[in-house]
Amino acid sequence: MNGLRLVFQREFMGYFATPLAYVFIVIFLFLTGLTTFYVGQFFETGEATLKNFFSFHPWLYLFLIPAVSMRLWAEEAKSGTIELLLTLPVPLWAVVLGKYLAAWGFTLVALALTFPLWITVNYLGHPDNGVILASYIGSAMMAGAYLAIGSTISATTRNQVIAFVVTVSVCFLFAVSGLPMVLDFFSGWAPEALLSLIASFSFLTHFDAITNGVIDMRDVVYFASLTGAWLYANTLIIEMKKAG
Repeated sequence: MNGLRLVFQREFMGYFATPLAYVFIVIFLFLTGLTTFYVGQFFETGEATLKNFFSFHPWLYLFLIPAVSMRLWAEEAKSGTIELLLTLPVPLWAVVLGKYLAAWGFTLVALALTFPLWITVNYLGHPDNGVILASYIGSAMMAGAYLAIGSTISATTRNQVIAFVVTVSVCFLFAVSGLPMVLDFFSGWAPEALLSLIASFSFLTHFDAITNGVIDMRDVVYFASLTGAWLYANTLIIEMKKAG
């Protein structure tokens, strides 16, 4: 656990050692405000809710999270520091998990800085704060799943641009897999069981359920298992590179 803590501290503090972290946070806060107040028409709806705020998170994360995850391993491989990192007396799982938790922690800092919206909606009306809290938890879990995918893809390449593009593509498939336009493609020939399986992989389906104020264990297990599976794949990829 000491190794995990050291890797986490090294990576987390590294985000704030460059202006890129602050640029990311500013862009994230700007886009959340833009989508909430202008695209989502926060004031025009006249409702004390942050539903419009959270409804854009899957699409904001689709581009912003890969921008964070693309450097996790690709930068290490390109600069040659991955060999030094893997020679440290730290278990490989601790390195993978530490780097992931640092990226997730940085993302959660950006998400937490949107708290003025929560204060604003309480000032203007009487929202269901339980629903808002559940939505924040769901957003955090979804961001973690996006990051796990991005971290694994970053481990497969030395090029950050490739890691970014592939991560966006894979996350997009997970996001839209439950939408009618995707299911209609399979509905003509695929069995019902396959349709249900495809729909169950959708980020939107599980996230929307949480933003309704109900944290179902099935949704928690989905995000946790998906994150765990991708991090396990991440560990296997780094192990193969280490052995090679």
